[in-house]
Amino acid sequence: MNTVAGKSVLITGASRGIGAATAREFAALGAKVLLTARSEAQIAQVAQEIRAAGGTAVYLAVDVANYQQVQAAVDLAVTEFGGLDILINNAGILEPVERLAESAVDAWGTVIDINVKGVYHGIRAALPVMKKAGGGSILTIGSGAGTSPLEGWGAYCSSKAAAHHLNRVLHLEEMDNGIRALVLSPGTVATEMQVIIKKSGVNPVSELNWEDHIPPEWPAKALVWMATSASDDYRGSVISLSEPDIRKKVGLV
Repeated sequence: MNTVAGKSVLITGASRGIGAATAREFAALGAKVLLTARSEAQIAQVAQEIRAAGGTAVYLAVDVANYQQVQAAVDLAVTEFGGLDILINNAGILEPVERLAESAVDAWGTVIDINVKGVYHGIRAALPVMKKAGGGSILTIGSGAGTSPLEGWGAYCSSKAAAHHLNRVLHLEEMDNGIRALVLSPGTVATEMQVIIKKSGVNPVSELNWEDHIPPEWPAKALVWMATSASDDYRGSVISLSEPDIRKKVGLV
C-alpha cells in the first residue's frame, strides 16, 4: 500500500466514532491531521492524544452546515500544513428516526444541512486548493441506506443517496484535474449512532446486537487505502466494506 506519510488530511466529524479512529490511523502512519467537529472539547482531546503518541494534529470547531466555517478549516490546513491532500467528509447525523407523516420539518432539514450541504461545503472549499496543487483525494462516508431505503430513515436515506450522487458528479467533473473522488459505505459500525438506532426500535437495523457491528478502526483503515493509488480502480464509485474482496484489499482478513 502506498504511504500517506507527510500528507495533509482534514477530517470532519472527528470527535468520536469513525472520524476519531480515522484521525488516529492517519496520524499513526505519519500524516498531518486537522480534526473538525462541532464539539471543540472532544476534538481537542483526540488531537492531544495523537500528539502525545508522536503524531501531528491540530483542531478547529466547525459546523459543516456553515460554509464559512468549513472554508476556515481548509484555510487552516493550508496555513498549518502547506496545503490539503485529503478531505474526509465524515460528519453526519441520523436523527430524526420517524415516519414521514409524523416527521419534524426543521429536524429533517438539519439532516440535509449536515449530511448533504456539509459534504458539498467540503468539496467546494477543498477543490480550489487541491486543483492548484495538481490534485487530491476527497473521500465521503456514504451508507447502504443510500441505496436501500429503510422505514423511519427518510431524511438519512435521502441524504446519503445525495452524497453518493455528489461523489459521482465530482468524479465526472474533476477526474481530469487530479481529483480522486470515492465514497465508503462502511456497513454498520459500533458507534454512538448504533445506540440511537437500537433505542428507536425501528426497522431491521435496530434488531442487530452490538457484536454484529464492525469496529470504527475498520473503516479508518479502509479510508487510508482509499486515499492511495491502490484504490484508483474504484474512483467515482461507492466502495462497500461489507464486500469480502474489499476487506481483503484493505487488509481486514
